Amino acid sequence: MPVQKLSDDLVATLTCPPGRAHIEIFDTLMCGLYVDVLANGRMAFRVRYRQDGKKRGHTLGDARLLTVAEARDLARTALRKVLAGGDPKAVDLPIDGPTIEHFYTEQYLPYVKSYKRSWDTDETMIRIHLLPALGDRAMGSLIPPDIARVVEAMRSRDYAAGTINRVLVLLRYGYTLALRWHIDGVDSNPAKELKNLKEDNKIERYLTPEQTTRLLAAVRHSQNPLLAGIVAFLLFTGARKREALDAKWQDVDWRQKLWRIPKTKSGKVRHVPLSSGALKLLCELKEKADPAIAHIFANPRTGRPFVSIFYSWDRARTQAGLPELRIHDLRHSFASFLVNAGRSLYEVQELLGHADIRTTSRYAHLSRERLREAVEVVVVGWGGLG
Repeated sequence: MPVQKLSDDLVATLTCPPGRAHIEIFDTLMCGLYVDVLANGRMAFRVRYRQDGKKRGHTLGDARLLTVAEARDLARTALRKVLAGGDPKAVDLPIDGPTIEHFYTEQYLPYVKSYKRSWDTDETMIRIHLLPALGDRAMGSLIPPDIARVVEAMRSRDYAAGTINRVLVLLRYGYTLALRWHIDGVDSNPAKELKNLKEDNKIERYLTPEQTTRLLAAVRHSQNPLLAGIVAFLLFTGARKREALDAKWQDVDWRQKLWRIPKTKSGKVRHVPLSSGALKLLCELKEKADPAIAHIFANPRTGRPFVSIFYSWDRARTQAGLPELRIHDLRHSFASFLVNAGRSLYEVQELLGHADIRTTSRYAHLSRERLREAVEVVVVGWGGLG
């Protein structure tokens, strides 16, 4: 680790070397004090110390706002607190409450991890969007215009409305928890003042029979030997991608022709009827499967579910002449096949596992189109009013 006497002039010139996530420069005058330079340009003064036999660290503040002298004073105060058996993280707690970074990493994430299956999505949104924009701000100091500037900055970088809305939801919920937990310095929820952006990216594509044939031909030639089976299974069942990738042989009821999904988006166990096509596909896969591997579509290299199939999928859809097709569109196509075959929206709701019929109602226009086709069969020999 680099060690040298820190100065304001030196700190102003520091940059993170290419290929590194961050670099730490320790001060020769104050034991434990260092400046942490991140690859994204952010810098922070931190102090490292030992407590209860463990190495710990404490952020003192933004290195572009604090002078080295101020950082040394803060480090000295923090280390004195450690010697007295206290918690240095309580030394410089701002009167406006904890910082966004401290709250979301030390309090919010541990809480949502205890019950939320998609907590890793929150962690990604916090790390990529929230901390770079507001991480060093005290929660109680934020006002609606501060958040509005974050929204505008994301829009200027062409982020989708759905992504921006997820950041707003994350902020609203975080402040709701802070108020519920009576966090010092937080007395309002500034994110409640901002409305979600209108999402125009809810595009729904439906495969035609001809497009389906082209797609299935393309996935059969994929370098991923399981891609063809995965795509066909999604078309046969209308399942979500992750549900299919995590499917296990033990959840297939061959006698009742059902597939049990133990972990669904709604958190409930769901049973999906298996068509003759789906059963034939599973039988073919079962004949080739390793009995020691639990998952139906296990990665041959690891024996575990695929983390991602994007690259093989992207190559196949491009070869099929469908470069804009998303894997989730296979679920939409499953629904459209059902509606066009005369099945009711209630049946579609049950087969897709929608908790609310309003989610299924997006397919209502398909049934209306079918009804318009139906009335055309009525021929009464009308020759006009003549």
